[in-house]
Amino acid sequence: QVQLVESGGGLVQAGGFLRLSCAASGNIFSINTMAWYRQAPGKQRELVASISSGGKSNYADSVKGRFTISRDNTKNTVYLQMNNLKAEDTAVYYCNADVGVRVGVANYWGQGTQVTVSS
Repeated sequence: QVQLVESGGGLVQAGGFLRLSCAASGNIFSINTMAWYRQAPGKQRELVASISSGGKSNYADSVKGRFTISRDNTKNTVYLQMNNLKAEDTAVYYCNADVGVRVGVANYWGQGTQVTVSS
């Protein structure tokens, strides 16, 4: 079994910053793409940023220039540095990963961490 555990969410004023972390643990052979999604109340879950095992990243247009995704493969951890936060960034942020396990590749989600930006 594989677990993804997020941390780092909280309440911040507009213009502030937060850093989210997501650590994967369990019976892991490898981790391919890792990503952050978010879901605001009444809206669909959307991709925020993703990063390949080789470090190639991509971002939603709404966060380009403000958010940075990175990963530490030695710790099976992905990070999301969020700067210049806006009220519209308020959402539950979820970590996602494609993990190589004994029987193949499986996709996992974390439990989510709340980010609230006050204007």
